[in-house]
Amino acid sequence: AGMNGTAIENFVCVIFNVSFMNCTWHVGRSATEDTQYFLYWGPSKKDVTECQNYVKDNSRRNTGCQFQNVTIENKRAYFLVNGSRSGQSIHMSDYIIVEKLTPPLNVTVNCTEASHRCNICWQPPRTSHVKRSSCFKYEIVIENK
Repeated sequence: AGMNGTAIENFVCVIFNVSFMNCTWHVGRSATEDTQYFLYWGPSKKDVTECQNYVKDNSRRNTGCQFQNVTIENKRAYFLVNGSRSGQSIHMSDYIIVEKLTPPLNVTVNCTEASHRCNICWQPPRTSHVKRSSCFKYEIVIENK
């Protein structure tokens, strides 16, 4: 439902520092200056919360949102962007969620000269929703100095 060309475009949410989420989008191609967008998100359609901290463009239209204390449980998140244009509804497009991970935690290196070996240990980075360490793959770059 909604008028063609009013749906937001390039909707992306980035989670960083484990619990902060920044969502941005572009105004629909046919959206007029009176078009306004509202973002809701949560674990299901029945349990969503509206953005409390919108980012606005020069026409005072909402084009982004910043969330704090984000946790995504069960690997599921529901997003809804709705709004109106001269009293007519807009429609929704696809979305992308990206999480920028922190570095691994508690990295330790123990080397022994006798065996010419090093033991490198770490703990997985903290994330907003991934609980299994087997989900991560690591790459180690060793440089001789």
